[in-house]
Amino acid sequence: MDRLNYRELIQTVIQQHANEYPPNNEIQANLLFDERRDRYLLLYIGWRGEERFHGCPIHIDLIDGKIWIQQDFTEEGLAQQLVELGVPKSDIILGFRAPYVRQFTGFAVA
Repeated sequence: MDRLNYRELIQTVIQQHANEYPPNNEIQANLLFDERRDRYLLLYIGWRGEERFHGCPIHIDLIDGKIWIQQDFTEEGLAQQLVELGVPKSDIILGFRAPYVRQFTGFAVA
């Protein structure tokens, strides 16, 4: 079986979330895909009235062939989405969980 292209999968998942965000003239969804360093982020930047809005709901890194989910503020959960796309749980690390908790998540510990 061919190995999945994790870069492509990550970018597809983040793009889907960016597309789901309602268009807004004040807040824009920004995709940051750094394939050289294998860092992938979704940023929301703009203004809500007079209040500055800057948030990073998704941050994923590829480190030594494993998918590290560093930030996940999605409702369905990025890890579950990746599993549904065929990524084995042994290749996904919930980086936003404390290292001593990861052993109880069902995903890789590091």
